[in-house]
Amino acid sequence: MQKLTASAAADPTPTMGRVPLDWRWWRFSEMSPELLYGILRLRQQIFIVEQTCAYLDCDNRDQSSLHLLGWWPTGRPDRPLAYLRLLPPCGREKRASLGRLLTHPEIRDQGCGGELLDRALHYCRQNYPGKILRISAQRYLCQWYASFGFAQVGLPYSEDGIPHIEMVLPLLSR
Repeated sequence: MQKLTASAAADPTPTMGRVPLDWRWWRFSEMSPELLYGILRLRQQIFIVEQTCAYLDCDNRDQSSLHLLGWWPTGRPDRPLAYLRLLPPCGREKRASLGRLLTHPEIRDQGCGGELLDRALHYCRQNYPGKILRISAQRYLCQWYASFGFAQVGLPYSEDGIPHIEMVLPLLSR
C-alpha cells in the first residue's frame, strides 16, 4: 500500500474541463479537528438534511478509513466540496468499500463526482489489485456507477429508508 503522509496528494488525474479542485487523501489520524468538523458538517448537510434521512453518520468506521477530499485551490481543506471514504480490505478480506460519496450542491453537475470516483478507482487499482471494490449505491445512481464498471449484485434493499443496491468492481491494474 502506498504510504500516505501529510503531503500525500491524490493521483494526478487531469480535470479535463471540470471544476479545478485540489485533491488529497487523508488518514483519520492526520486530520485536524477543523478538518474533521468540515467533513462531518458536509456529510450531515447532504445525507441527513438534504436527503431528509435521520441516521447515525458517525459509525466508528472513519478511524480505519482513508478519506479523499476536494476543495477550491484558493480555499482550505476544512471546507470540502467533494468527499468520499474508503474502507481498505482488512486481513484476508477480499473487498474494499467506498462510501459517503458526495459533492457540495455548489459544484454538482460539473463532473466533480466523476473525478472523485475516478481518483478513488485509480488509488484502489494501484493499492489493492486483485481485490473487489464494493459500494452500497443509492438505487437511482446505479447506472452512473455502472458507467465506471460497477455491476449490481443481489436484490435492492432499504438502507435508512432509501432504496440501495450492492455493486462491485474487480480491481484490475491498468
